[in-house]
Amino acid sequence: MWDDEMNQDPASPSVLTPEEELESIEIELLLEGIYRVYGYDFRDYAFSSLRRRIWHRITVMQLSSVSGLQEKVLHDPAVMKALIGSLSISVTEMFRDPRLFQLFRKEVVPYLRSLPQIRIWHAGCSTGEEVLSMAILLGEEGLLERSRIYATDMNEDSLELACKGLVPLRKMRDYAHNYLAAGGCGEFSSYYSVRGEHAVFRGDLLQNVVFAQHNLVTDESFNEFHVIFCRNVLIYFNKELQNRVHRLIYESLGLKGFLALGNRESINFICHADSYLPLSRSEKLYRKIR
Repeated sequence: MWDDEMNQDPASPSVLTPEEELESIEIELLLEGIYRVYGYDFRDYAFSSLRRRIWHRITVMQLSSVSGLQEKVLHDPAVMKALIGSLSISVTEMFRDPRLFQLFRKEVVPYLRSLPQIRIWHAGCSTGEEVLSMAILLGEEGLLERSRIYATDMNEDSLELACKGLVPLRKMRDYAHNYLAAGGCGEFSSYYSVRGEHAVFRGDLLQNVVFAQHNLVTDESFNEFHVIFCRNVLIYFNKELQNRVHRLIYESLGLKGFLALGNRESINFICHADSYLPLSRSEKLYRKIR
């Protein structure tokens, strides 16, 4: 999950200055090279946000141009890994948007109780805070033992942190507030211990979690799920890529399954839009009906 920048399309070529047009060509060549050499496909990401993150990496590396970054990226996998970090800077929280989790308890949990086994996919899980939130909720509802949570992200470094169940201790006060607002019915501090500047969440919360690298842009469906969380990811894609990912989500979500999107995302005007019933337009929770 990425931070909440607005999805912006590139400016029309007719309004670009010569310098901007040259930069646009350089970025296009960089993205094409990344795709051909490494298989990461950023070519249909929202241009404005992508450009900003590319220039952040150029500045950090004390380079002077996009072409200079391209030379480094294509010849040094370590530079590519650093660029992936810049392009997937994560802003995530535990029990983010608490009313969504309240609604999840009310509308989704009764359906999950009827299932012998539960499969949930957190697509773009980042460093795992949302996955931990789901595990806590399922545990409190008596459903964690028969649940399998699949947590995926394209960023290997984020996944490595998520696997450890480590969260900065400075965030615990805000997360405890979110937990209570989300309908938490226990003592939030009982779910973690303190190690230095981190909270270490209990190992049993992640016992039924499968962490794996998966790229929504280039990879295929790998299972059928009862619930899919894909929040604050689609805002970085242009309309074509949003539709491509929505097709993947549709193929991966079972009939009567539930889809949760970010608060700036919507299924309006996308393929398969008429296949979902909105349970809450404000909390962006939908049910697949066809």
